[in-house]
Amino acid sequence: MNAPVKLTLSVTLADLTDPQQVARIERFVADRDGAVFQRPIWLQSVERGTGQVGFGFVAERMGVVCGWLPLTEVRSALFGKALVSSGFGVGGGILADDGEVTASLARAAVDHADANSIPGIELRGGAIPAQWRSWEDSHAGFARSLAMDDEAELLAIPRKARAEVRKALKYDLEVRVGTSADDRKAHYAVYSESVRNLGTPVFPKSLFNAMLDAFADSSDILTVFAQGKPVASVLSFYHQGHVMPYWGGGISAARGLRANELMYFKLMGHARRKGMNRFDFGRSKTNSGPYRFKKNWGFEPEPLVYGEWTADGAKNRNINPNSQAYSRKIELWKKLPLPIANALGPLISRGLA
Repeated sequence: MNAPVKLTLSVTLADLTDPQQVARIERFVADRDGAVFQRPIWLQSVERGTGQVGFGFVAERMGVVCGWLPLTEVRSALFGKALVSSGFGVGGGILADDGEVTASLARAAVDHADANSIPGIELRGGAIPAQWRSWEDSHAGFARSLAMDDEAELLAIPRKARAEVRKALKYDLEVRVGTSADDRKAHYAVYSESVRNLGTPVFPKSLFNAMLDAFADSSDILTVFAQGKPVASVLSFYHQGHVMPYWGGGISAARGLRANELMYFKLMGHARRKGMNRFDFGRSKTNSGPYRFKKNWGFEPEPLVYGEWTADGAKNRNINPNSQAYSRKIELWKKLPLPIANALGPLISRGLA
């Protein structure tokens, strides 16, 4: 009896300047129900928007793609160097057909890190290689199916949160959706003030513009206005039937108007009309304020599994805003005048991928 033939596995550095190879990887990600953060177009948008280099390793057997590891090479004077899968994403990691492919892609990434003096690799999901450190207690994801219509959607929200939405619906608030220059300006004004109030440096405008341009058919901005002024806004992605509110927030006035509640409720209806069937509320740090907010909306937390490789003798990269090391800096950042925070923030946040 003839022994089964073992197909040779090859792992190479992907050429993301080659449209044909990008298309092949995009098809592989789609066929394997991969995350938006695993798409080559995500890496390319991050690079255009922040300057952090996007690349990846592709695995093939007999010319057929069987694995993909998207990576962003993050370099920061403040936060050090790392390979991140994927940069500025909450997901990513290795997408592989089997364990041999996972191990080979991980080995390629480690070899690249060693050759370029990069002390660590972070995988935000996907297959975690054996021997790598992994954990699932730091963050949780929140997602559920969308209801059939607005009234059913309201009833799907637990009573206390539903009451807040009903209050918002009674206010004279306007909701606009689009990707025009005015939409982008309104979103950045709200988002930058929101993250400043949380003590976090804002991402560059160029990152949001790069994403909206690259995902022209699968992203948009929904903004809530009060008396003509934007008070809450969110940039969302639409991927494989899911709507993903990703970069969003509200200014101080949004709280009294329940504008954030209205924003997410209106996004649910907008997404349903676009043919989406699931609302992906994104990740939150376990037991944080956003974690509790999402639970109060009836979303059940699902632990997210992350993995990490660290070179011998190297320290883990620490970009956790809840770390004691950053507590004083966060409090000082909250007090910065908004123009100063917006000028300095993008210079810092490029290293927070």
